[in-house]
Amino acid sequence: MSSSSTPPQTIEHIVLFKVKENIDPTQINTMIHSLNRLISLDSVLHLTAGALYRTKSSPIPFTHMLHSRYSSKENLSAYALHPTHVQVVKESVLPICDDIMAVDWVTGDLNGGDSLVPPSGSAIRLTFLKLKEGLGDEVKDEILGVIQGIKDTFGGIDHISCGENFSPARAKGYSIASLAVFRGLSELEAVDSDKELANLEKAKVRDYLESVMVLDYVVSSSRV
Repeated sequence: MSSSSTPPQTIEHIVLFKVKENIDPTQINTMIHSLNRLISLDSVLHLTAGALYRTKSSPIPFTHMLHSRYSSKENLSAYALHPTHVQVVKESVLPICDDIMAVDWVTGDLNGGDSLVPPSGSAIRLTFLKLKEGLGDEVKDEILGVIQGIKDTFGGIDHISCGENFSPARAKGYSIASLAVFRGLSELEAVDSDKELANLEKAKVRDYLESVMVLDYVVSSSRV
């Protein structure tokens, strides 16, 4: 358990799926339904899975995603190893997916826990950064600082979570991740419409980047 001097932390877990072409929609629905049912596992604080709303930038045409949160790395490991999770991956995910990417990071206290579960209708923008080789920790800290400052720059953002990926095996070289939760799609679209300000923010870190992925997702009201 964390001491009183240590701020609470949350483990973010993102999985991106690229469903094969010409897959029966019933199989896709089964995958989404089975993934969402994993919210019932004791180690999970929050979980949502479904189709991506939009791909802004990505070298891989991912189609679906899962976002979940945990109170510790140990609880994330317990989730990953749980027989129910293993069965869902084996029976409902792997048979219909061409590609899978996963990123995990530690984020700070989410508004004292008030932002732990994004409400239905929230819009989520995921951004993954692949950095050029040879960059030190001071550059990573600078990039994370820029990301953390975005909430004060753009309106409509409920909270931003960002950090350095600690599970590189399935991350395809992307080492910095961020997740911005907007109150709705209109707030997300407003950020995109302010291109001058958005480009200014990107310019602050552009020289450090080899590749960027930007994906949007809308939290569904459906729960199983």
